Amino acid sequence: MNLARIVAVAAVGLALGAAASARAEGDAKAAVQKKEMCEGCHGITGYRTAYPQVYTAPKLGGQSPGYILQALQGYKSGARKHPSMTAIAGSLSDKDMADLAAYYGAEK
Repeated sequence: MNLARIVAVAAVGLALGAAASARAEGDAKAAVQKKEMCEGCHGITGYRTAYPQVYTAPKLGGQSPGYILQALQGYKSGARKHPSMTAIAGSLSDKDMADLAAYYGAEK
């Protein structure tokens, strides 16, 4: 790979990173009307689900907004696998995801 191509690939990566960062800036107040679908599992301390296997649903409050956004996008794209989360993320717009990420990221 020549130097010009390496620089071009790096520039594209930086641009994509900046775009993802911009999308991560959601409206936490708007998420109050959208969070009900999350609270059923993630809002119950120690909650364990039995579908598709038994596991503990992680607490979302205080997580990095960028991580939450990336996880939701991964479920929506199919890069991350979980039937329930894939269905929920598939119903969310980019704005919904950014808003939820801002809401849970601000929570302690």
